Amino acid sequence: MAVEGAILCKELELYGCIQCGRCSGGCPVSARSALNPRKLIYEALLNVRFVPVERPEIWECTTCATCAERCPKKVQPYQVVLSLRSDVIEGGRVKPALRDAMESTLIHGNPWGRGREKRSEWMAGEEVRVLGETESADLLYFVCCTASYDPRVQNLTRAMVKVLRGADIRFAVLGNAETCCANEMGELGEKGLFEMIRDSNVELFRKYSFPLMMTTSPHCFHTFVNDYPKMPFEVVHYTQLMSRLINEEQLKFTGELAKKVTYHDPCFLGKQNRIFDEPRHILRSIPGLEYLEMDRSRERSLCCEGGGGRMWMESEGSGERLAEVRVKDAVSMGSEILATACPFCLLTLEDAVKTTGNEDRIQVRDIVELMAEAM
Repeated sequence: MAVEGAILCKELELYGCIQCGRCSGGCPVSARSALNPRKLIYEALLNVRFVPVERPEIWECTTCATCAERCPKKVQPYQVVLSLRSDVIEGGRVKPALRDAMESTLIHGNPWGRGREKRSEWMAGEEVRVLGETESADLLYFVCCTASYDPRVQNLTRAMVKVLRGADIRFAVLGNAETCCANEMGELGEKGLFEMIRDSNVELFRKYSFPLMMTTSPHCFHTFVNDYPKMPFEVVHYTQLMSRLINEEQLKFTGELAKKVTYHDPCFLGKQNRIFDEPRHILRSIPGLEYLEMDRSRERSLCCEGGGGRMWMESEGSGERLAEVRVKDAVSMGSEILATACPFCLLTLEDAVKTTGNEDRIQVRDIVELMAEAM
């Protein structure tokens, strides 16, 4: 079923678009692909019938929201891309890698093709409490799929446990009962699967007693706060909680980290949810650490290309990947560590360190790993 331009404009409030082109000019992937948000909106305004299967560029979008950030009329151009993706999904025209991620999310509760029973393997030797339905905790730590299954990101997860214990937080996890937040399914345009998992998760959360949920991933945080119904507990990204604990002197560092560190703003933490200061506050609180600010930071931060389902498909664009540009920028500043606060960013940036041949010049670390090292 093709998407009618006028209907799309009405649903997404695109009539405010003045065709200034700032969305396409600011789109970080437009320079290396055929993605052109302004053109997509223009065609919708002209009531052109879209044929999404003939538009491979719609899968280049990372949903980083730079286009919305740049728009003077507060239009959200990337929502056009999501609507076109939904049309492709409804027509059953899905790339094999994306189909596999969606099927795995439906069957196993994660997009990585791993069994549900393996979700808590990262906990081996950690003695982390799994919350029972008749029990309570001061904090529910929502680990997320990537932090549960990916061997590299599991280091981040274990560091989080160390930091929470160091702050004397009474926390617990859901273990194998935890299920994907489905953020990426929504960003891929699989609305039906997203809604099913969202409703299932809301029902699951109601079985437990906790006043505060903390997420590893900005993507989990974003979807719980913006796409789920209002829930009877507060949801925070871990950088928000850790910054709060530092201010309250409940979290203290006893060691030093004598390194030059810069910070990459994850799109779903920064541009999407305006969380800019807390990660920087944490880094500046670590003894011995010299903080360096990147030129393209905060609202102007350059996307790593990990969002919008891009973790499960290869880019058809040409030229240098954005994560490689990001790594080169950090190296040129003299940074020894490129820090971030997102599992997707961690993986894309680490891969870029290798592909640019900078393994001996810079490390990519998550903020919580640096915190654990300084405790």
